[in-house]
Parts: sequence; C-alpha cells; structure tokens
Amino acid sequence: MAVDDLWYLSKRGPDGERVKSKRHGRGKRWRCRYEDAGGRTRTRFFDRKADADAWDKKASSGAVEETQVDQGERRTTFHDYAERWRLSRQIGQALDYQRHIESRLRHHHYPHFGHRPIRAINVTDVLEWVAKLLQNNVAQSSVKTYFDLLNNIMNSAVADKVIPDNPCKSIRLFAILRGFSRAPKWVPTDDDVLALVDVVPDEYQAAIWAGAGEGMRLGEVLGLEDSTRCVDPEHQEVHVVQQLRFHKATYGGFYLAPPKAGSVGDVDLDDHVAAVFAEHVRKYPPGLVDLPDITAGTPDPGKEPKRRLVPLLFTDDQGRPIHDQRWSDLWQIWRKAAGWPDEGTFHSLRHYFATRLITSGADPTDVQNALRHSSLRITLETYVHWWPKKDRRRNIISSALRDASAKRQRSRENQDPR
Repeated sequence: MAVDDLWYLSKRGPDGERVKSKRHGRGKRWRCRYEDAGGRTRTRFFDRKADADAWDKKASSGAVEETQVDQGERRTTFHDYAERWRLSRQIGQALDYQRHIESRLRHHHYPHFGHRPIRAINVTDVLEWVAKLLQNNVAQSSVKTYFDLLNNIMNSAVADKVIPDNPCKSIRLFAILRGFSRAPKWVPTDDDVLALVDVVPDEYQAAIWAGAGEGMRLGEVLGLEDSTRCVDPEHQEVHVVQQLRFHKATYGGFYLAPPKAGSVGDVDLDDHVAAVFAEHVRKYPPGLVDLPDITAGTPDPGKEPKRRLVPLLFTDDQGRPIHDQRWSDLWQIWRKAAGWPDEGTFHSLRHYFATRLITSGADPTDVQNALRHSSLRITLETYVHWWPKKDRRRNIISSALRDASAKRQRSRENQDPR
C-alpha cells in the first residue's frame, strides 16, 4: 500500500527543492496503490491527500470490499483444501505413493492442522508441530517427509490464492534437524533380543530371527514366501525382492510390492536363521494366498495387476496375510512382556543386526550392502557411535621433521673436512 504525489517527482533537485513532474497541475494529484482479493495491483486517484490516506488505511485493513477475501474461502480448513490437493494430484501417481500421502496426512497433519482455517496457520504453528514430532521421537527422515508434504500443499494454496503466503517458507528445517542425530534412540542387546524370543509365540519366532539375523524390515518379513525367490538355502542367501502391502480401494486388500526404494538386494543367509526357517516350514506349512504382485511394476491404468498364489511364511490363524496393524497389536504385548522400552519396535531388530555387524569388525561397505542402504553416508551417519575408534597416531609431523633434521645433521658431519 502506498500514496504517491503525481505532481512532484520523488527525487529532489540539486538544492533540495521539489521538482515538478510532467503531470503537474493536470488531473488528480494523489494516487493510492493497493492489492485486491486476488492479489492484483490496483490504483485509485484522489484530489485531496486526506482522501487518499483514508482509502489507503481502509485498503490496508481489509475494510474495502474489493480487498476482502470471500468468507467461504476464509473458512476453508486445512483438511478441506489438502483433500482437494491430494485427489487432484493422483493422476499418474503410483498407488503406493497415493497410499503414503493419504496415510501421512491422516496420521500426522490432520490431527494438528485439519480443523483449522488454512489462512490461520502461521510460522509458529508449523514450528510447534515440528517440535511435537521430534518430542514424540519421530525419525528425522520422517519429519522431513511430513514437512515437505506440508510445504507442497501450502505452496499450492498460495498459487491458488487461498492463502497469501506459505508459513513453511521461512523455516529452515535443516538447521532445526542439524542438532539431532540420525542414530537410533535405542538398540537392543543380545540379552534383549533373547528376552523377546522367549515371549514371542512359536509360530512367529522365524519372523523375529528374520529381523535380528537378516536385518529385514517388517513389510519385507511379512512378504517372505517359501520359495527360492526369497529364501535360497543352496546359495545361502535371502533375496529381498518384495514386501507385503495393503490398499483396500485398489487391490481389495493385500498385495506384493517392491521393497523400500533402493532396498532390493541379497543378504547372506545365516546358518541359524536358515535352520529356524526350515523348522518353521515343517511345523507351519505355508498356505497358498492369492495376491496381486506388482513387484515388476505398477500396471497401466485400466489394466488388472498380475496375480499369483504365494506360499507366505507368515499368516494368521485363518491363513490370511498379517496386516501391519494386527502385527502392531501383537508387538505391544510382546514388547512389554520382554521388558523392552517404548522405543523398542520391530525396526529395532534391524538396528541390532547392523550394530552387531559393526562391533564384530565388518567392513562399512559390507554393512551398507547388508542393510541395502542407498548410500554409505546413510550407514555411517546412522551408526556413527558404534564404529570402533582406531588408536590415533600422534606426533606424526614432528617425528618426521625431527628424523629429517637428524638425517641432515649427520650428512653435514660426514661432509666436514675436519
């Protein structure tokens, strides 16, 4: 908002006198510039400065009708806009990604922002939300994922003229997270793992060993099948090529998908884990489950996914795949019975696997390959506190210079004619 005098230039003359413009004495003298509700720059002209100032004040406060945002727009909640945003961007998105977006919004954004008018969300609100995530021990990578999603939605809201600016824009998330370590909050010991094994029912023992002995994630374990596609005793390898997922709307429930991006790979099959798997198959013969399989790629729109009968290693009492929520309910019981802290999740078994390799002297690149991390940097940053510290050589420079000095002195003495 600004009021300009059109009869005089803003720049004064050499002696500080006011310089007349070409419009001096012609037309209305005072111009007020302002933005309307759509963000467009508008102008209005006045004969008197008092009238221009009064208009400028009203426009700045939003009292002028053409600067007022529609009241229905003011009442638009974050939930309402985010749902429109989500649904409008599903074209061309992989189904896994669609499910992730919906789940993240439902679990991490809507509880905090959902009921609030989107125009009312400010920088402090976003910072409070980030702080709450960190206080609840949400992983840094997940915090960044949730923040990026919020930032994308707010950027779109700005482009759609729903909000004037994006409250995420002035937040430097990297600086906030820089003081937090990527390292896991808690890693079980040998005794902790054995305590868990003691309380887990026999039919799920092999799943625990897959996590602790092979470093597999929960979805990868629940997607294991009794075939050399996954478990290959002859070559002493576990092939991590799939995970069990759930999407009711698209696949009618369970389906097989590729592992987390970049996580396809082979892991050495531990002898004890191989024996546990073999015993599990003997006691609990896998039943064939008809599942969509998109591990080779998401089918084109309108085409049905490939289906096959899968001999899943782990199913419920009725021979159905195990939903991750059902597993979570069981895990809470086992965790408490084993005396694990609240931070103890199935993923903690993967941390145990990694730190056991490290403390046993495994090469960093071998650890990276076993965990199927996309880069060595992730492995090193996550488990930096577990890498054994080598004894530092001290006085390297001074020793070298001292030896060189002694050598030069001896050379001088040998050349002395006396």
